[in-house]
Amino acid sequence: MIRTLTFLILNFGALYIGALLMGGSPAENEWYQSLDKAPWTPPGWMFGVAWTVIMICFSVYMGLVSVRYSGHKLQLLILLYSLQWVLNAGWNLIFFNFHWPILGTLILLGLILILLLIHFNFANSESLLKLILLPYLLWLIVATSLNGYILFMN
Repeated sequence: MIRTLTFLILNFGALYIGALLMGGSPAENEWYQSLDKAPWTPPGWMFGVAWTVIMICFSVYMGLVSVRYSGHKLQLLILLYSLQWVLNAGWNLIFFNFHWPILGTLILLGLILILLLIHFNFANSESLLKLILLPYLLWLIVATSLNGYILFMN
């Protein structure tokens, strides 16, 4: 329970830092508003709901998995988690402030790779763990498609 709470604080901290790095909401970002966005772009409110659900699920996942391992395996988990944390928070700066959709797309692909590495190294055959990680993975796929659309259509 303590680890899950720790991951909740860390994950929502990453969202908060990402929002700070964004420099305001996407609705306030003139560059983003001027872009030709994908027809499947969700409404703005959905991003907050999605990230809240994702971070709760991911925190539970990390809490459950982190207590099972020690030594090198736990170090690998923390390394992958830390990389995920930095990329997740940093994407906002790269995309919204620097206006680099190509690097943003690469960051999202990196996040997908990291989640898959976490999944294949730590979920074993447990269906519940696989399901808990699924919202994050699906959202990253959607985000990559949105980012890719902006990259290639603008």
